[in-house]
Amino acid sequence: MGKELYRHDFVLWSTEQGRALRRAEAAQINTPDPIDWEHVAEEIETLGRSERAALRSRIAVIIEHLMKLQASPAMPPRDDWIYSIEIQRRDIAYALEDSRSLRREIGSMIERETPRVRATVSRSLARHGEQPTTDVDQLSYAEDQVLGDWFPGPASQG
Repeated sequence: MGKELYRHDFVLWSTEQGRALRRAEAAQINTPDPIDWEHVAEEIETLGRSERAALRSRIAVIIEHLMKLQASPAMPPRDDWIYSIEIQRRDIAYALEDSRSLRREIGSMIERETPRVRATVSRSLARHGEQPTTDVDQLSYAEDQVLGDWFPGPASQG
């Protein structure tokens, strides 16, 4: 099961391997060479946390650029925001192929990141002297809007 899980869901594999190593430590399994079970388990679990953090970061970029597409009156960066969203969506699809268990976390990641990103977008617009065309604090997105082909308004023609 471990090898199969490794191929199909790296994040779940790393979590399970960390637990198995902690059980091995608790059972005081003897090995010819001393193994630092606790730190080995921690490092393997860190690999899964890194995958999760990368996914959360990609989601935040998508939300930021969707908000900018909706709220910014600026025209020149629009194509760059659209391209960035497309790249992040593609890379999320790859990550979910490698770690299917992450899919169930996407909704909560969107929910957690949205307020943070709203603040970032508001500051960015203010820094550039832009008056938002819509209230950034009212913007939110569903999972299918973040991960699917959806773009707000005329951006879909970008």
